[in-house]
Amino acid sequence: MSVMSMHGAPEPIPPARPVIGEAEIEAAVRVLRTGRVVQGPEVAAFEEEFSALVEGRSCVAVNSGTSALQLTLLALGVGGGDEVIVPSFSFAATANAVRLVGAEPVFADIDPRTYCADPDTVAALVGPRTAAIMPVHLYGHPAATDRLTPIAERHGLALVEDACQAHGAALHARPTGAHGVAGCFSFYPTKNMHALEGGMITTADPELARTLRLLRNQGMEQPYVNEIVGANMRMTDVNAAVGRVQLGRLTEWTERRRANAKRLDALITSDAVTTPYVADGARHVYHQYTLRVPERDRFKAELAARGVGSAAYYPTPIHRLAPFSTGDRLPETDRAAAEVLSLPVHPGVTDREIEHIAEAVDSVAGSLR
Repeated sequence: MSVMSMHGAPEPIPPARPVIGEAEIEAAVRVLRTGRVVQGPEVAAFEEEFSALVEGRSCVAVNSGTSALQLTLLALGVGGGDEVIVPSFSFAATANAVRLVGAEPVFADIDPRTYCADPDTVAALVGPRTAAIMPVHLYGHPAATDRLTPIAERHGLALVEDACQAHGAALHARPTGAHGVAGCFSFYPTKNMHALEGGMITTADPELARTLRLLRNQGMEQPYVNEIVGANMRMTDVNAAVGRVQLGRLTEWTERRRANAKRLDALITSDAVTTPYVADGARHVYHQYTLRVPERDRFKAELAARGVGSAAYYPTPIHRLAPFSTGDRLPETDRAAAEVLSLPVHPGVTDREIEHIAEAVDSVAGSLR
C-alpha cells in the first residue's frame, strides 16, 4: 500500500510514478563512461528500435515532445500566415508548437467520450489558410484518424499526430505514429515510457526524415556543412540509453496499465461517475485513467483523504489560457475540463491498491449524493 509520510500518515497513491530503476541507472553510467554522450550510437540504436513500434517508419530522436511537434511543422514548411487545427483539450505544448513556428492554432472541440478532436468540428474549421491538422491521442486513446485522414487528403493538408501520450496505442490495428505524415512522441518522466526527457518523430517520408535530422542539428548532416538554418534539439546518448531500457519493458508496462484499467472498470460501480470509454477498434494504453466526476475539486480532496492521489488533466483548456485566449465556444471541451479526474493506473499500482482506489471512488461518489 502507500508509503508513510513524515507525519506518520500514509501518502496517497500517486497518480503518476516515473520508473527509474537499476537498469536505467546502469545504462546512463555506461554511456557516461564512454565519453560519447550526444547524438551518438545510443541515439541511433534507440531510433532503430523505436521504429518497430511504428511499422518500420523512420525515427528521428530529439530533446522533447514539444521539439518533435515544432520541428515537424517547420520541416513541413508551416509558418507565418498558416493555421493548424488542434484540439483545445490538451497540454499547452500542442498549441505552443504551432505558435513557435509562426502559425496560428485553430481550436477544435472534442468527442465527449474519447476526449480527442471531433472530426465533424475539424472539418468545419478547414479554411484557406489551413496547412495542417494535428490531432492529439489524449490520455492514451487514439484519435479518430480514420475519419481525420480523409479530411486532410480532401483538402491537401498534412496530418501530424500528437502521440505524446500514446506509445503503443492503435486504431484498427495500426499503431499511433503510423497514421499521418508524421507522429510525435514524448519521453517525459511520467509518460508510459520515458528517457528522462526527450522526443521522437516518426515518418514514412525519407525526405522529411532527412530535413528533420538537419533541423535538429544546426542544419548539418556533416560537420560544418550547414545546408539549412537549424536548431540544437538533439537527444543525448544518456537519454537514449535510458529510453532503450524503457522501450524494452513498454509492452509489459502497457499490459499492466490495461489490466489495472480493466479492474477499475469492473470494480467502480457508482453511476455518479463515468469510467473511460474505448472506441470500436481502439487500443487504449491508459496514459491516464480518466473519470468524469461531480464536484471535481471536492471529489479530488475526498479521494486524497482516503489515501488516493488524483489529478485533473487539463483544468483550463488551451483556448482559455492567456497566450491563446480566443473566446471560442467549445462546449464539450469546457465541460470535460470541469469534470475530468485521473486516477492511478501506472504499472507501480498493486492489485490491492486498485481495489482500494475503486472502493474510495465509490465511497466519495456516495458521500456527494
